[in-house]
Amino acid sequence: MLEVKKFKEVDEEFICEYCGKKVSKLGYSCRNHCPYCLHSKHVDINPGDRAETCHGDLEPIGVELNNKKGYVIIFKCKKCGAIRKNKAAEDDNMNLIIDLTVKK
Repeated sequence: MLEVKKFKEVDEEFICEYCGKKVSKLGYSCRNHCPYCLHSKHVDINPGDRAETCHGDLEPIGVELNNKKGYVIIFKCKKCGAIRKNKAAEDDNMNLIIDLTVKK
């Protein structure tokens, strides 16, 4: 039996539905969220599958430090309340990430 990969690499540019800025491809992995405002869109059940039907705004609500991944942004969907996490990208707005470290 073949094992189905739960991670599908989808690296595409998009217009952020929260701040309206054009977001370019990441180039080394999947672009999951806007590097300017850190918001994301609830489109995946598993990373890159685009199988989620909610499509709500994933608001950044916190950040945690992971020894292997570095900063991991915690998101909460404004529509359905789901919590999701994603590794911060190299070009993310570090001031916003720092601001999230003090939110509790």
